[in-house]
Amino acid sequence: MKLELKLVSALEKVFLDEAPAREACGHSALANELSSFQAAFALLLEEGEGYRDTAPLRLEIESPLKDCIRVRRVVHVPVRMSHFRSSDPDYLRGAPGLFPDLLQEMQPHCVKAFLNQWDTLWIDVDPQGRFGAGAYPITLRLFPEDGPVRFTDAELPPDKPLAEATYTLTLIGAALPAQTLRHTKWLHTDCLAQYYRVPVFSEEYWRIVENYMVNMASRGINTVLTPIHTPPLDTRVGGERPTVQLVDVFCDAGRWSFGFEKLDRWVETARRAGLEYFEMAHFFTQWGARFAPKLVARVDGETRRVFGWDTDGTGEEYAAFLGEYVPALVRRLRALGVFDRCYFHISDEPSADHLEGYIRAKEIVKPLLGEGMIIDALSDVSFFLSGAVEKPVPAVNHIEPFLEARVPGLWCYYCIGQHNKVANVFIGMPSYRNRVYAEMLYKYDIEGILQWGYNFWYAQYSDYMINPFIDTESDGFSLSGDAYQVYPGADGRPVESIRHMVSFQMLEDLRALRLLESLAGREAVLALIDGGLETGIRFDEYPRSAEYLLELRERVNKEIAARVR
Repeated sequence: MKLELKLVSALEKVFLDEAPAREACGHSALANELSSFQAAFALLLEEGEGYRDTAPLRLEIESPLKDCIRVRRVVHVPVRMSHFRSSDPDYLRGAPGLFPDLLQEMQPHCVKAFLNQWDTLWIDVDPQGRFGAGAYPITLRLFPEDGPVRFTDAELPPDKPLAEATYTLTLIGAALPAQTLRHTKWLHTDCLAQYYRVPVFSEEYWRIVENYMVNMASRGINTVLTPIHTPPLDTRVGGERPTVQLVDVFCDAGRWSFGFEKLDRWVETARRAGLEYFEMAHFFTQWGARFAPKLVARVDGETRRVFGWDTDGTGEEYAAFLGEYVPALVRRLRALGVFDRCYFHISDEPSADHLEGYIRAKEIVKPLLGEGMIIDALSDVSFFLSGAVEKPVPAVNHIEPFLEARVPGLWCYYCIGQHNKVANVFIGMPSYRNRVYAEMLYKYDIEGILQWGYNFWYAQYSDYMINPFIDTESDGFSLSGDAYQVYPGADGRPVESIRHMVSFQMLEDLRALRLLESLAGREAVLALIDGGLETGIRFDEYPRSAEYLLELRERVNKEIAARVR
């Protein structure tokens, strides 16, 4: 019996029952770049042996970068829906089972090797610009945790490592530039309140919200969905999500007035967390703008819902309310100094059948917003060609007509429907389908990206909460991993996933491409991205391998290094 240790890249997903096929010995990164690799290990039984089924281990790391290293355990989660029958074949596995995803903080006595099972440690290195250019070895050693261990006919002393391996991180003497891409992943604060069982707007609620905002900002999410009213998203017709409305609404003797103390605190909290842009909740319901969102008001001393599914979205009553509400909101956002960093929504994911109603809704709101920017996730180019929306956000599998129409400042998004050929963040996908997004965003000069599920821990239509640790597909609503990138952790703090980290490293790749462009020009960068490919990178065509991305990033880093000496 022996303990085997293999080092692999951050783009490998190591399953319990399968040894990693591709080992790695190192990579390069820029001086201020957080990068990652993994250490997979297993107890392997040789013929005629049978000493033990598990072994508690102690990890030791020796490296000049030791103080910059964070180690987490990769935890496997249940996956029942890795893909759809209509999905392409480029998924890791088709059968339900345990897939690697959750990244758990290391606890004392938590490293254990299991017989013929491959466990993994996720290792982040974040030099933060504190080290000069050069090659830095990182040696990992696994020791028996409790005294001598019998792996063979002889006992091994506790000071002798059972396995060790060295990884080399080569730092480049250049820094990643600031992120220019707008990036929103929707924060669902009602999920936070319900999961942690805290009242909305209590001090504990605000503390938890800030914890999650800090995590978002640290991973390149710089735009936050702001619930000026309860967002009318993923809600069954006639149903309600918990009220998280930031703007207090009052109606006395038929006159509307508004309070903005909660919105003020939200903006202050978000800014303190490092978020830069604010995405206002949609003014009309999802999938067609037919109704008003849920709005609660204090009416003549009584708090009640005043608008919702029973309100015609483009009717006179709601239009009159918007005539008071939107200008008051704009004035407050200007006073807070964030109006020019705000995005506004009419309705989420309208289809061609909704175009006429969408235009009517927009005609109510647009004059009230003035120069406020309206964006919406939609995939029919007629919304842009007709002038209904200046900044559409098409799904990546419907983006070609928008590219052909040369939409200025184009955004894009993916969610559950983008499961065939294109990039996404499903647990069942290989990680390169998450990280290759950077090359697409660069090549097509995308301004912003949207993803709906930072922490949606509900079943479909928000009917009820799910346990995200055991139900990764929202009780059959979505492919596993579509609805959330983080898990709810202890003390009101998020627990990250492999997908969340790979998404961040995708953003770092994009920043590196932007840096090289500033040094060598755009054509040189495009030549690197498309070099050797028959058709070049497209949203639905790209190399199906981690090697392409790893090798490309090394070439990019080499070109940067050659130009900053």
